Amino acid sequence: MKYVNADHVFPEALIREIQKYIQGGLVYIPTPKSLHKKWGENTGSRQLLNRRNTDIRNQFEEGSTIDDLVEKYCLSQESIKKIVYTKS
Repeated sequence: MKYVNADHVFPEALIREIQKYIQGGLVYIPTPKSLHKKWGENTGSRQLLNRRNTDIRNQFEEGSTIDDLVEKYCLSQESIKKIVYTKS
């Protein structure tokens, strides 16, 4: 996270108002909840897991057993069951 001097981004009136509550300290201003991203959206991890889970479901539908998928994907039986028996 990069720190920015308030003098460079806020109008003077707003700075005076903030100074009523804190002076010389650091204040974190969070991103609005409407702009929050879900886990893995920035890195692509979510897409990779969705693709992997789709592959697991397809292979299960084509006849692969739970044990086959456990070996192939190095996941527990419970994880594989959760993937194949849950609708995406």
